[in-house]
Amino acid sequence: MSTLILGGTGFIGRRLVPLLVQRGEEITCMDINPSTASYGQLGDKVRVVRGDVTQFDDVMAVTVAAKPSRIVNLAYYLGSEHPPHVAFKLNILGMDNCFEAARLAGCNRVAYASSLAVSGEQKFYGDRLVDENDFRHGHVQYAMHKIFNEWQAQDYREKHGMEITAIRPANVTGPDKIVGSVDHVFCITNPARGKPVKFPYKDAMRCPIHVDEIAEIFARVIMTDKPKNWVYNTGGQAISLGELADLVREFLPNAEITFEKETGGKELSGNYLIDNTRLVQEFGVQYRPYRERVLQIINDIRREEGLPLISDR
Repeated sequence: MSTLILGGTGFIGRRLVPLLVQRGEEITCMDINPSTASYGQLGDKVRVVRGDVTQFDDVMAVTVAAKPSRIVNLAYYLGSEHPPHVAFKLNILGMDNCFEAARLAGCNRVAYASSLAVSGEQKFYGDRLVDENDFRHGHVQYAMHKIFNEWQAQDYREKHGMEITAIRPANVTGPDKIVGSVDHVFCITNPARGKPVKFPYKDAMRCPIHVDEIAEIFARVIMTDKPKNWVYNTGGQAISLGELADLVREFLPNAEITFEKETGGKELSGNYLIDNTRLVQEFGVQYRPYRERVLQIINDIRREEGLPLISDR
């Protein structure tokens, strides 16, 4: 069987591709920056082509050529600071190009990245877990685009009978993440490099989940022909930046992590109490303790920098 991954050489894609090859899939990756990942070690199981998801002809051409049984769309802008027209083309038009090309090519199975951003700030829900049935309070550019993606996917499901699944990653973390929600990443990676880092609020809350776990989630979901639900929260580890800083200092006692204010960030924080019961029960997902992931990221960075690795204490 074959899978087409749009945005397949990016942050999540370069972890997902090997997982799908291990499951026996032949992979075609289309990316506007095809050189950002190398899959030479996977031999002829992976083909990488350059293409722009905002151009329907590019998406249609690669879909027809690849004849995929499944499509995953990981091509989108993180964050809300982008010019409106540019962000619309990638996040809205690009996603629709994926759905429409899949429909025309007769590829019924699609999965794509939505986001926890659709929920908006935690304050809308109080101190309780937020699940997939809750109202979506997201209101910034990125959140609104993801809300529309979810609506558009449902429209395709209802009108064309397609099996399109949304996955809502929480605050994805990993050593090479540099865009989007990154304070929880820089809180680990800067100290690992011996560099100081400073944040506005010590009590700002995040829900980090390691990129390896996100890739595994996408692999399990896309390889299931008929999931029980149309959208899944990934959840993660609810933690404040202050608590994360303390965790980093367990491994790097001299880490220079400072905050401008002790409080004031919690009420500004996005959704961090997330119910992922659907995903856990249906797909058997289990996450490694976040403390282990923090140490993993620290050592990923130190290995890259040629610094001594840190052992668990």
